[in-house]
Amino acid sequence: MSTATGRVEALHVYPVKGLSPQPLREVRLSAGRAFPHDRAFAMARPGGEYAPGLCRGVSKRQFFVLVSEARLAGLRTHLDTATGAFTVAVREHEVLRADLRTGEGVQRVLELFARVLDLPPGVHPVWAHEEGRRFTDTAPGGDAAMELVSVLNLASVREFAARVGAPVDPLRFRANVHVDGLPPWSELDLVGAELDLGGVRVRGAFPTVRCAATEVEPGTGRRDLPVPQLLARTYGHEHMGLYVEVLTGGTLAVGGAVRA
Repeated sequence: MSTATGRVEALHVYPVKGLSPQPLREVRLSAGRAFPHDRAFAMARPGGEYAPGLCRGVSKRQFFVLVSEARLAGLRTHLDTATGAFTVAVREHEVLRADLRTGEGVQRVLELFARVLDLPPGVHPVWAHEEGRRFTDTAPGGDAAMELVSVLNLASVREFAARVGAPVDPLRFRANVHVDGLPPWSELDLVGAELDLGGVRVRGAFPTVRCAATEVEPGTGRRDLPVPQLLARTYGHEHMGLYVEVLTGGTLAVGGAVRA
């Protein structure tokens, strides 16, 4: 394979599964570990497979996420990971501020989302947090899989948008790392290969198979573009992006060089 050079265009962490991305300028990564605080919290379906203390990954469908609850994309949330302060805003208007370090704060969050999700009276989501574990889509594959980092090639997104004749916001794909400057779809050739990601050595694990969550327009909660169907019809697969394993720790920053 010929060497291709690109750059890190954006970094995002998703502290609560299914909720808003938080942009980063840089992030400190450790070997074998995902982004710090990524998908560290989630809201599980009451009566489902998840229960507090569970130490194995379960399907994304056991949680309230965009696959089924598109309206979540209409909220803007933010977690200050240093203080535990969690905010929820609707159309730039803050509707909740709570401290996730306290039981009272968590209960206020669950009460709000019970209303957002139109749950029956007295029914609330189950707050999911297990120290040292993540609620990633890959978590059912085991502990190593839940520590992978998701990478998105912006050239592939642009090529896809041109082919389907519609704008495609990269944030639909909820990746940790956006890279640019690589050839479209070249990331699919990197499974099993090592690459330099902004000075951090990583290895391609497997392509990201896309689900109905990508049908939802970021910021509005409208389900407006059948992304998985369009990928399958256009390319014969439903891949967009690549999961990678961090091999050597270091600081990954926006603007860093990517060498594949």
